[in-house]
Amino acid sequence: MNEKLKTDLTDEQVEQYLRQHPDFFHHHLELLEQISIPHPSGSAVSLISKQLEIFRNRHHEQEKQLTALIEIARDNDTSFNRLHELTLSMLDADSLETVMANLDQVIKDGFLTDFVSLKIFKDNPESPIANLFISPENPAIKHFETLLEKNLPTCGHPTLEQAKFLFDENALDVKSCAFIPLVFPDFKGIFAIASRQKDRFHYSMGNLFLTQMGEIVGTRLVSLFRH
Repeated sequence: MNEKLKTDLTDEQVEQYLRQHPDFFHHHLELLEQISIPHPSGSAVSLISKQLEIFRNRHHEQEKQLTALIEIARDNDTSFNRLHELTLSMLDADSLETVMANLDQVIKDGFLTDFVSLKIFKDNPESPIANLFISPENPAIKHFETLLEKNLPTCGHPTLEQAKFLFDENALDVKSCAFIPLVFPDFKGIFAIASRQKDRFHYSMGNLFLTQMGEIVGTRLVSLFRH
């Protein structure tokens, strides 16, 4: 009878029973020595060895996940600190000249970049800062139309036309760039930071912190324009 019952059991029934009784082998330790599991190499391993292997792999995977989370948290802390420094530098700027000087220092030192550019699409022929204000009628602005329409930062390799417009004589040295559109009721413009390293600003990078950078810089400019 018992033999018939055993042969009538299906794999699914055995699996279901073991799932419902996870402590089954606690009461039948001797079975663990008799059970073997096929290994990809073709040999057989004991159930205990297989469990240890599974637990070990899970442990390593959890360690990797934890390490990744720690790295993300560390990167976020660094980014928040950089944004804090940028905010303080903009609050301290009481003129366009100071804005440009502070941006150049904070961005290059704090964000570890090589080039900084700010272009404001607004007529201001009396500005003491060369190439800061660009006429809205300038045909070169067409190279940034899509960026301004989407109003979202983007990263990657600039076209030669974009690089020349933003970085002048340094255009050929720019290998990657973060474009930050500045779209406000008072004006539109482009804030860009660039690097000689081609992977410094990759197209897959998130844009949250870049968006916040644009809001910080743009808001300070609006305040200065209204005074």
